[in-house]
Order: sequence, then structure tokens, then C-alpha cells
Amino acid sequence: LRCAVMERTFREQLFFLVLCLSVPKGDSRYIQNNEISRDELYSFFNSELKRETPEQLMYRRPLRCLDMVAVEGQFTFTVEHPQLSCAAFFMSEPTEVISVDLDSVDIDCRGGDFITVFDGWVMKGEKFPSSQDHPLPLHERYVDYCDAGSPRRSARSSQNVAMVFFRVRGTGSSFTLTVRKHANPLPCNVISQSPEGTYTMVIPQQHRNCSFSIIYPVAIDISEFSLGHYNNFPKRSTPGCAESGDFVQLLGGNGIDTSKLLPITDLCVSFTGPTHMKIGCDNTVVRMVSSGKFVNRVSFSYRLLDSQEVQTIKLNNVEDFCFNN
Repeated sequence: LRCAVMERTFREQLFFLVLCLSVPKGDSRYIQNNEISRDELYSFFNSELKRETPEQLMYRRPLRCLDMVAVEGQFTFTVEHPQLSCAAFFMSEPTEVISVDLDSVDIDCRGGDFITVFDGWVMKGEKFPSSQDHPLPLHERYVDYCDAGSPRRSARSSQNVAMVFFRVRGTGSSFTLTVRKHANPLPCNVISQSPEGTYTMVIPQQHRNCSFSIIYPVAIDISEFSLGHYNNFPKRSTPGCAESGDFVQLLGGNGIDTSKLLPITDLCVSFTGPTHMKIGCDNTVVRMVSSGKFVNRVSFSYRLLDSQEVQTIKLNNVEDFCFNN
């Protein structure tokens, strides 16, 4: 299955990426026979959606074969005709994680049906967070309802995104998902819902990698950056950054897996004061690598590039790889 990505904004690309979705579990499976519209697919980016329902009421609606969900509630999928490959993507605020509970499940596991919760997102075989940045090994990020033994009915994400992919073929078969959000006091890997905002990433003496993914072409300003005992102006793109064990990367590209994105610059010496860059990629990532010896932090703001700015970058060949991949 091949898809031509004609538009360079993430919202256009996401539509085609999801249609090209394949899940690395046994044979590749592709989305098909869904009737979701572009407006419905993109609606989860609209902050107004979060205020549709009073907090004291449980929001309920049907779950589509291809769906995007940014609200808490109950979502029921009922088979009207066999669905061979379906996926629901869930997203919350950066400072939240997501729990998914399976209720009232009526599917035929022995007949080949399955429901699998994944800790993160999968698109076109790429994963967020990447295996390099996630705290769990890949096989532990899958929770399969149909595993041998007692069915697994609940799962919780490690970051603000999660997904469920499923195949249900018997007419009348159904299941219900209950989605809840929970506070995450030390968020690590994040996909931003918005094309503009501010964020501070902190790693408190933990040996781990954290990334903040902005899935739009953006202008980004790093206003504060501190790594342990360093206290000088930043060195950029220096070979010593990786050897230092504590550094921040700016990455860019058109996928979601940070391990497959290309480095734009590295920062490995602390500073205060703005650093400004315009990045014309569909995905811009601020990634912090921490040795665990220090409390590391980076603060930044970002905004969406307008079409003229993106065109200027393209003509100047500043971020040429973003337009050729």
C-alpha cells in the first residue's frame, strides 16, 4: 500500500498516514472500509471538544473503525459488517496519561478477533515514543485482550498518547472502551495537541531520554536550558555533546519515530537567553538525553509557521531533508 502525501501540514499528512497504517503484530494489517471524514479525524485537535460535556456526566458515543479521541468517556464499537483492521488513537494534555478499560467485550478470540492496547502510537510501522525513549521493552507495551489465560481488561499509557487496534468480524459483536485521564507530575514523552505553546521539560536525576514532539512546521525559541553543573553559552552541533551524557537535541523529519528523525542541532552546555530557529518539518522534536547525574531542564516556546515562511525555508534549502522525505 502506497500513499502520496500531497500536503505538507501535519493535519493533511496525518489523514494519509493513518490510512496507510500498519501494525507490527504478526502480518501487517491495513485500515480499510472506514467512513470517517477529514473534519472528524481532525476534530480532536479542537480544544472546544474538551468542553462539550459537563464533568459530572460520562460522555458516551459510538467508536468508529478509524477514530481519534481526546476526551474521557465510554466508546462502544458494534460490528455492522466485518472489520479487518481498525485503530483508535487517544490523546490527552502533556501532563496527563491515559487509562483504557475494556467493558462488555463480546468478540471471538478463537476465531481471529483481537483487541490490543498499545502504549504510544504506531503509524506506518513507526512508533512514538521510540524504543530508545520508552521505559518499557516493546513487547510489554502491548496489552492483548485475547492473550491466553485471563483476559487483560485494562492498560495505562506512559505518556499523553495511546492507541487501540482491533479486528472484529462477527456481525453484532461489540465491546466498550472506558477512557480516563490521570495526572502525570513528571511527563517525559509528549505529542503536542497544539501548533503553539510553551513547555518546560525536566528530568530529575534519572537515566532516561525524553522528547516533546510538535507535529507541525514551527518556529521554536529555547529560552532556558540547564544541564547539571554546566553554566555557559551553548555549544551547537559539537561531537562532544553525545559523549557528555547530558544534552538536548533538536530533530526534524516527517515521521513520528524520533530515532529515525534527522538532527538539526545539539545543545550540551547550559545557558539562559533565547535561541530561535525555524524548522519546516512536519515533526519537530525537542529531545533531552540524561545520564541521571543531574537535574536537567529545558524551556521553550513554539508557534506554527505560515505558508510563506515554509516556502522561504524550502527555497533556501535550509531544511531540505524535510521536503524530500
